Amino acid sequence: MAAKLKKGDEVVVLTGKDKGKKGTISSVAPSANKAVVEGINIAIRHTKQSQGSQGGRIPKAMPIDLSNLALLDKNGKATRVGFRIEGDKKVRFAKTTGEAI
Repeated sequence: MAAKLKKGDEVVVLTGKDKGKKGTISSVAPSANKAVVEGINIAIRHTKQSQGSQGGRIPKAMPIDLSNLALLDKNGKATRVGFRIEGDKKVRFAKTTGEAI
């Protein structure tokens, strides 16, 4: 199945402790149905110091379920994503405005 949300998409969180916050997807794991969004679902990870990195309490963005995210359209509102064929290409489009993404 084609991915409705991809890396680099602007999204808004629909549910959970970060409800209403906006961010950009930094990575997607389709097999786990999860995505990591910059600045969303932050957890503190205690890491040991190593030769390449400083140790301590490091804030890290944790994965969030794709069902809890919605794409932002050009008006800045949450929208669902649909697919259609334009010419010989399959493109994603915003259901609210009907424009291709």
